[in-house]
Amino acid sequence: MIDPTLASQPAAQRVAGRGRLFCGRAGGRTRLRRLYQDGSAKIRMPAVHGDPLEAVLINTAGGLTGGDRLGWEIEVGEGASASITTQACEKIYRAASDRAETTVSLDVGAGGRIAWLPQETIVFDRAAFVRTLDVKLAADAEALLLEATLFGRVAMGERTVLGDFHDRWRVRQHGRLIHAEDFRIGPDIAARLRRPAVAGGGLAVATLLLVSPRAESLLEPARAIVGDPIVGGWGGASLWSVGQSGKLLARLTAGDGYQLRKRLVPLVELLNGRAGLPKLWSL
Repeated sequence: MIDPTLASQPAAQRVAGRGRLFCGRAGGRTRLRRLYQDGSAKIRMPAVHGDPLEAVLINTAGGLTGGDRLGWEIEVGEGASASITTQACEKIYRAASDRAETTVSLDVGAGGRIAWLPQETIVFDRAAFVRTLDVKLAADAEALLLEATLFGRVAMGERTVLGDFHDRWRVRQHGRLIHAEDFRIGPDIAARLRRPAVAGGGLAVATLLLVSPRAESLLEPARAIVGDPIVGGWGGASLWSVGQSGKLLARLTAGDGYQLRKRLVPLVELLNGRAGLPKLWSL
């Protein structure tokens, strides 16, 4: 949903950023091999004393609007482990024209593991945004993937009424498509969020996907955190077998970002095992 009140304004400089990180195992731990950053995309790595390697993605533009483009590529080598998060919540502002786009490409080698754990995306009124997540996993690689989105900020008196939002996931393991989804909402975002089958009037949603042999053992603990939708909980969790591995998918909805995090934090801690939460999440 493009904001017509902004269409006649002079064209603004657009954000263009791309960051690439490649890591591999050497000397008994995961180490950085190559790093590339261009435009507004920056990558920083906090000091850690063991696996996983931690990386923090930063958009120095402070947010995205129509016409902005941001891309991230992460490669985790054989036997390596990485945890990726963002410095802060990404803000998607109202669009005068076009749409903002973020593309994420994750590639994990044999015996490797990645935890893709960005902080929430905040979608403002009349924003237009598409996010694409493409993941390639080796046959025995593991992944924990998260995307959480806030359609407004209750504490600030903000609510997303109109806009266009599209979240596209494609996850392949050993060349086989094991997960595909497209979440689209708009142009009347507020009306659709009020539907019981969407968010029941909530403004915050999150999807977590765990691909791991540990998935089956974590299903019941995950359900206890998410809540049972039949008895008034917010969300649910399901499990599938994928080759010799498992796939656990959890979805959460909440009235606002604070209520979402109250369940999102313990769920990430559960599914991420010994790695727990990214350090920035507790700041």
